Amino acid sequence: MNLILFGPPGAGKGTQAQYLVKKYSYYQLSTGDLLRNEIENKTNIGNQISEIIGRGEMVTDNIVDNLILNVIKNNKYKNKIIFDGYPRNIYQAKNLSRTLNENNQKIDLIIFLNVKKEEIIKRIEGRMVCKKCNNTFNKFTDKNEILNHQCGQNHMVKRTDDDVKTIIKRYDTYMEITEPVLNYYSSDVNFKEIDASLKIDQISSKIDDFVRV
Repeated sequence: MNLILFGPPGAGKGTQAQYLVKKYSYYQLSTGDLLRNEIENKTNIGNQISEIIGRGEMVTDNIVDNLILNVIKNNKYKNKIIFDGYPRNIYQAKNLSRTLNENNQKIDLIIFLNVKKEEIIKRIEGRMVCKKCNNTFNKFTDKNEILNHQCGQNHMVKRTDDDVKTIIKRYDTYMEITEPVLNYYSSDVNFKEIDASLKIDQISSKIDDFVRV
């Protein structure tokens, strides 16, 4: 099964992708990771990417498409790919369908982890981390867990990188860019929307139900 995982910042997309990787041995295809790997390995494409980024420009669809094609053609990942961060526009969505079809594959599941802006703010403002064990909690939704945490409440601190304004700007940008792609897929019978305001294990359970069908 190949699947696309959509979700704005704060929806828990990364957490659920890793859950799928560990439980079902999927391969998480992140376009950002693909680009970084090429740059770090100093390949010809990596040098081109560095030059493009150095000019302050966006990496072309053609370069991204070629990197993704290499993964799709790799039998090691056949029908086991989570597309994370791709497609970002209608052209990429159509190209992905065409490329998979040419390699006797298809998208079997499209999951949108939807969460309202208000919930994102609540998550960020309430997020606490135990500096002793590094576990994350929310002071609004995990009151009992915090109260009974084995390390004690005195180790709970607010994360320094939880800047509400920055996250909300990223959220708005993501939703604006992604809306046409979501509309493109929404009529697909394999399109599934999950309320990402649920607890992590509840979201994982719902994804399990879709994957097992």
